[in-house]
Amino acid sequence: MKRWLLCVVRLMASLIAIVLLNLLTPIAAWSEQLPVAEEAPVTTTRSPAGVENISSEKLDQFIQAYLQVTMLIEQKEDALQGAETNSESVQMQREIAAEAVAKIDEAGLTLQEYLQLLRLANLDPEFGERVAIQLQEAAE
Repeated sequence: MKRWLLCVVRLMASLIAIVLLNLLTPIAAWSEQLPVAEEAPVTTTRSPAGVENISSEKLDQFIQAYLQVTMLIEQKEDALQGAETNSESVQMQREIAAEAVAKIDEAGLTLQEYLQLLRLANLDPEFGERVAIQLQEAAE
């Protein structure tokens, strides 16, 4: 159970990092429209419609993209924090955004698909567990 929670936290951290880094204006605008868990608590154990229809191929693409984006953010984090000026920081954020989107595209997903799967992994316990298992297998 702790491994699953760790993966969920990392998935949420990845989404937060994407939004906080202001990777792209459309992402920030789109993510602001998402309901926040505290505002809309899940009151049922039913999975969102269509969760069971997410193919293994789509999940594999998501796992690949997630690992690549996470690695990118980890690699660039120190440089970003070391930016001396705001404009330098903004430029680095844009470069990271372009690289992240490229990695998501290379994995075979659109940015919207990636963000939807990321959000779903955080909201749906069964899908989150499926993702956690795949992440654990990929890490081994």
